[in-house]
Amino acid sequence: MATQHMTRTQRSILVVVLVPVFMSLLSISSINVVLPAVQASLEAPTSQIQWVLSGYTLAFGVLLVAGGRAGDTFGRGKLFVAGLALFGLGSLIAGLALNGPMLIAARIITGFGSGLLNPQTVGFIQQFFDGPRRARAFASFGSVVGVSVAIGPVLGGGLIALLGQDLGWRWTFLVNVPIAAAAMWSAYRNFPAAAWRRYVPEGIDDTHHKPDIDPVGTTMFTLGTLLVMWTFLELDKGGLYLIMLPIGVIILAWWVWWERRYKRRGGDPMVDMALFKNRSYRNGTLLIGLFFTGSTSVWVTVAIFLQTGHGISALLAALVGLPSAVATSITSQIAGRYVLRAGRAMVAWGMTVTLTALGSSMFVVVGVHLWDWSVWWLIMTLALLGVAQGFIVSPNQTLSLIEVPAHVSGVAGGVMQTGQRVGTSVGTALITSMLFGVAAAYSWNWAFVAAFGTIMLMVVAALVVAVVDIIGTRRVQAAVPQGHEAK
Repeated sequence: MATQHMTRTQRSILVVVLVPVFMSLLSISSINVVLPAVQASLEAPTSQIQWVLSGYTLAFGVLLVAGGRAGDTFGRGKLFVAGLALFGLGSLIAGLALNGPMLIAARIITGFGSGLLNPQTVGFIQQFFDGPRRARAFASFGSVVGVSVAIGPVLGGGLIALLGQDLGWRWTFLVNVPIAAAAMWSAYRNFPAAAWRRYVPEGIDDTHHKPDIDPVGTTMFTLGTLLVMWTFLELDKGGLYLIMLPIGVIILAWWVWWERRYKRRGGDPMVDMALFKNRSYRNGTLLIGLFFTGSTSVWVTVAIFLQTGHGISALLAALVGLPSAVATSITSQIAGRYVLRAGRAMVAWGMTVTLTALGSSMFVVVGVHLWDWSVWWLIMTLALLGVAQGFIVSPNQTLSLIEVPAHVSGVAGGVMQTGQRVGTSVGTALITSMLFGVAAAYSWNWAFVAAFGTIMLMVVAALVVAVVDIIGTRRVQAAVPQGHEAK
C-alpha cells in the first residue's frame, strides 16, 4: 500500500543514522584481525593490546543508556552529531597513534562516540516512523548489524594485504574520519527541525519543563555496568577483578531502588521502571540479551578455530562469514515486511533455525575430526545461521519497542543495547576461555564443538523466553473478547 512506503524525509533520516551505526559496529568486528599488526608496529605489550579491545567495549557499553536518555532530554540530533564528532576524533587519533597508550585513549574516545550515537538511531526510528514503515526501518538496521559484523574482518585483512602492516591497520581507523564528517554534514542538511529538540508527545504541555538528567541514577548505572562488564573482560586475570562483579551487581540493585524513589519524589528518573511492566519490551530485552550472550561468540570462535586450529589466513577466515552476512541482509528485509503479522513467533522460528545451523556446524567439525571432511563445509552451515539471524534481531527490536512511547525510546533502546553489550562481554569471556581450555586438553576440533554447544544452550534459553512471550500474548488476545483489557 502507498501508505507503507517511506517518505523522502524518512529515507534521508534512515540513511544518515544507519551509516554511522555501520561504522561503529565495523570498529568492533575489524579490530581482531589487525591486532597482530598493531602490536608489531607499536611494539606494544600484550596488556596494552588487550586494552585496545577492552577500552572501546567498555566506553561503548557504559554510555548507551546515558546517551539515550540525553537524546530524549535535549534532542537526538544534538547527541547524534556529538557522538559522530567524538567517533571521528577518536578514529583520527587512533590512525595516527605513536604508541600503545595513545591508541588506547583514542579507542576510549571512539567508544564514547559510539555510545552516544547508537541509541539515537533507535530513538529516531521510533520518533519518525510508525507501523510497517517502522518495521522496515528496523529491518534495515538489522541488515546493517549483520553485514558490519562480517565485513569488518574482511576490511581489516584486505587493508593490511593491500597497504602493508603499518599503513593497513592505521587505515582501518582513518577510513572512519571522512565518513563521520560526511554523516555530520548530512545530519545538518537532512534532519528535520524536530530532530534537534526534545520530543514531546501531542497534547502534553512542555512549556515549563526543566531538563532532568538524574545525575545520581546516571552515575550509579554507569558505574555498575562498568564493573560488571570489566569483570568479564578481565576474567582470565581473576583475583581483584572478580570482586568487581558483586560490587557492580550491588550498585545496579541500588540504582533500581534509587530510580523508583526518585520518581516517587517527583523527579524524572534516568530509566522509569514502569518501562519493564510492558511485557513485550521486558521479554524482548531479556531474550536478545541471552541470545547475544551466545550468538556474538560465533564469529570469534570461527576465527580462532580456523586461524589457530587450522592455520588459515585471517583474510580467508574472514571471508567465511560473507555468505552469512549477505543472507542476514536479505532475510532482515523479508522479516521487516511480515513481522507485525507474525509477531514473536517469527523470532522463535529464527532461533529454531539458529539451533539447526549451530548443530550442523558441530556435525561438520566432527566430520573434519573423524572422517577428514573439508572445513570449508562450514560456509554452508554458517550461511544458514545468517538466514536465521535476519528473523531474530530486527524483528525482536520492532516487537519489543512497539508499545514504548517515542519520548523515552532513546533510553529504552539504550537499555536493550546495554543488555546486548553485557551479554557479548559475558559470552565472549566464557566461551573463548572454554575454547582455549578444551583445545589445550584435547584438540581444536573438540574445542569448537564444546564452544558451539555452549552457544546452543544460550540460544535455547532465549527461545524459552520467546515461547513464554508467545503464550502470554495469546492469553491476552483470548481474554479480550471476554471484556478484559490488555495490559
